[in-house]
Amino acid sequence: MATSRGEFSSSFGFIMAAAGSAIGLGNIWGFPTQTAQNGGAAFVLVYLVLAFVIGYPLLMAEFIIGRHSRSNPVGAYRAISGGKPFVPVGYFGIIVAGLILSFYSILAGWMVAYAVEPFFKLIGADDMAAWTVNQGNLSRNILFTSIFYLLTIGIIIGGVKSGIEKWSSRLMPTLIFMMILLTIYVLTLSGASDGLKVYLLPDFNKITDAQLILSALGQSFFSLSLGVGTMLVYGSYIANKENLVKLGVFVTLADIAIAFLAGLLIIPAMYVAANTGTEIFDEGGNLISGPTLVFQILPELFNSMGAIGVPAALVFFILMSIAALTSSISMLEVPVSYAVDTRNLQRKASTWVIGGFFWAISIILVIYFDKLFGLVVSFTTQYSQPLLGLVICIFIGWVMNRNSVLEELKKGNPEVANSLFMKVWPFFVRIVSPLLIVIVFLQSLNVF
Repeated sequence: MATSRGEFSSSFGFIMAAAGSAIGLGNIWGFPTQTAQNGGAAFVLVYLVLAFVIGYPLLMAEFIIGRHSRSNPVGAYRAISGGKPFVPVGYFGIIVAGLILSFYSILAGWMVAYAVEPFFKLIGADDMAAWTVNQGNLSRNILFTSIFYLLTIGIIIGGVKSGIEKWSSRLMPTLIFMMILLTIYVLTLSGASDGLKVYLLPDFNKITDAQLILSALGQSFFSLSLGVGTMLVYGSYIANKENLVKLGVFVTLADIAIAFLAGLLIIPAMYVAANTGTEIFDEGGNLISGPTLVFQILPELFNSMGAIGVPAALVFFILMSIAALTSSISMLEVPVSYAVDTRNLQRKASTWVIGGFFWAISIILVIYFDKLFGLVVSFTTQYSQPLLGLVICIFIGWVMNRNSVLEELKKGNPEVANSLFMKVWPFFVRIVSPLLIVIVFLQSLNVF
């Protein structure tokens, strides 16, 4: 069964695919600005702890459920004893993954547009360059959203080994290499040292600050693409010979490392931009974050670099497009895996139909952007993801047979029963992680 539906052929391919899913646009600008606003290295320290306290246990839960069932979120709950009441949750996870893809592809399309702009500048087509970065232009937004969907669909059609693994194994090392090169260059510029101090020097007076802890908690949860079934589906493609415990550690470390590297790039880059006269603080005195940072501050930085600015912009926005693509393929794979596994449909046809369906939703969001975009983002990331993550913890911690969990872990790690992991992980996934997820959820509702 596992072979017919595809498997990752190597540990490296899986780690690159899973890390690619976890590392997206939010990591590359969200983590650095959260760090800068919440005590610098103090935030990093709290984030590191919480990534393993809440993120890693839930990541392992998804891997175990996925490989044990060899199925998608719906099929997994159907296949595992006691899981039938959770089947609606599986369907909900698939819907949420598709909705995240719908709004994410719009932002990713903007990244592609900004990556294309330097080409037009280099050939002297300034009017075309201006059109590609005009966010208010409807035809431009539809075009680049569609281009991004075609890239995503093209990879998913290839399947697990020839599509997801092949391209993740190429795109992720490219992403890391480009980030390192760009970081080294930015750190040579005037003003970068100020950003480096903000990012790396700890303010331990803030380490017990409730807002810092909650921000780190939310970042650790969302940065690993948890709750919507992407990691569950990827887990279903892991070969039995692989050690799930080690794979989970590698994926978590890769996510943390690239988020940290992004901080070494973004925060100094912002202070370099400030050194050339760009405003990098909002009215509240906080560093600007989110789309405003990526689409306003950084282009101004590249424009201030003179001749090197155009190629630097090209490298950066290609980098952002790669980060977006490695995440979007995991989102589309969730509903496609359901169609292939549960409905016995052909992968190619399923990918086109499902990709086309969510593309249509994206176009609706583009047309009614002001009314719908923020609503969909809040519904999926602030409310749905924490609840779905909570259900996964409840299922594997309290419903799924403990012997089944242990036997799954033993497949690639025969000694796991007596390991520190089995002494600690069950307690975290049953008690600690659910409790922290509830805190994240209540915080998103502004309860405290």
